[in-house]
Amino acid sequence: MAATLPGVRSSTYHAAMSFVAILIALLLEQARPVTYGNAIHMGAQAWVDWCGRNFDVGKPQHAWLAWCFAVLVPALLCLLVYWLLVSLAGWPFGVLWSIVVLYFTLGFRQFSHHFTEIRDALEAGDEVRARQLLAQWRRVDANGLPGSEIVRQVVEHSVISAHRHVFGVLAWFSVLAALGMGPVGAVVYRMSEFVPRYWKHRNAAAHGQPVSAALQDVARQVWHVVDWLPARITAIGFAVVGSFEDAIDNWRSYERREVVDNDGVILASTAGAIDLQLGPLQDAMPAGMRTVGLAEAVQAGSGSHGQQPVVGHLRIVVGLVWRSVVMWMILLALLSLARLIG
Repeated sequence: MAATLPGVRSSTYHAAMSFVAILIALLLEQARPVTYGNAIHMGAQAWVDWCGRNFDVGKPQHAWLAWCFAVLVPALLCLLVYWLLVSLAGWPFGVLWSIVVLYFTLGFRQFSHHFTEIRDALEAGDEVRARQLLAQWRRVDANGLPGSEIVRQVVEHSVISAHRHVFGVLAWFSVLAALGMGPVGAVVYRMSEFVPRYWKHRNAAAHGQPVSAALQDVARQVWHVVDWLPARITAIGFAVVGSFEDAIDNWRSYERREVVDNDGVILASTAGAIDLQLGPLQDAMPAGMRTVGLAEAVQAGSGSHGQQPVVGHLRIVVGLVWRSVVMWMILLALLSLARLIG
């Protein structure tokens, strides 16, 4: 029995320190948000760009090599730093490294300023300004978009952004940190999300070497796998803190479709949780705004149920997301406490 005690203590310590790292990183990110175009972001962009230029020759095997270099090399470096700090300097430095990594990978303030500015414009009755801000955020043409569709788009993209910047990162970080791998889960998740988005944007921008279809397909496939479980965890969270029965009913209806998207699961649950119709009306939407790829799918899941989007729903969504954050933080705290007591 004595031989198992170090492992038990180590597992308990990982759980407790993971909670502390998440809490401190969230507080720091609220107090001092990470600015867009920071050195870490620019470095990641340059690294992914280099991997695409040097390994992408249009064949699947080379596409996998490019993806592995783009995502796994930064993750392994992060893990190596964590293990070195823990072994040479002690656990406090490992926790500090986790906080630093989480600070750059986790947080609302990396996207919430877009939400706040659009909400303020809509509450002031300035739909023109709201369209301009939405177009800047999503980098599309939003001219002629009705007010209800502006709200719908803001809700959809904000919920998905909250998932990718907060809940998905929390899920991967918590699982791998409990296995003694420090903050590597946060890096794997964020890089897996960033890689297909960046390569798609670079290809659409038509500058430099084009990204092959094989590389884009590999990046999308892996991202779907990486995000499969976190997306459902987020959907469960929204269901618990919202209207549970309606959220689960929407989710089940959506899952019965032939093609199911991870983002669609989240939006279907969100639509039921706050009694809102999500999935933009195709006739009302400019083609460029259908960026999530969920228009028909989510609307089919929610059917005619739910209210039409109004400005007041934006505050309801904020409450839904924050309640979910508090719920998961309490759950992590209770799990950590249970391990310490046990």
